[in-house]
Amino acid sequence: MKVVLLALLAAWLPAASAAQQRVAVTDARPLLIAAIDAADGQARGVLTGQLADAITQRFKATTPIYIDVDTERRYVQAGCRRLKVRFWQDGVQLPGVPVPRRQTVDFGINYCRDGLPPKSPKEMP
Repeated sequence: MKVVLLALLAAWLPAASAAQQRVAVTDARPLLIAAIDAADGQARGVLTGQLADAITQRFKATTPIYIDVDTERRYVQAGCRRLKVRFWQDGVQLPGVPVPRRQTVDFGINYCRDGLPPKSPKEMP
């Protein structure tokens, strides 16, 4: 019994710590801007609000929807980057799939602080 409790605690603590470092957002845009501004080019968040709740309930997921944003390229135009965006959630029960699993959606986007794409995708040297 003690071994099981220790194993559960060991698995839970890193997840709880990571969740505390994430910013709560109702859409990904603040994280895109945060990644552009970050020295390491990264931003982490957790999606909140009615849409997040509806998705989580619909798929009977066991965690919130997490968002990870990483800079792939820096463009010459100030405040513009190529960003890799990942939405992910654990314990997602998809129709016709017998076992819940992690579901991820990845995409890339050319994005500037003003919300528009760069005028030219010329990369920094």
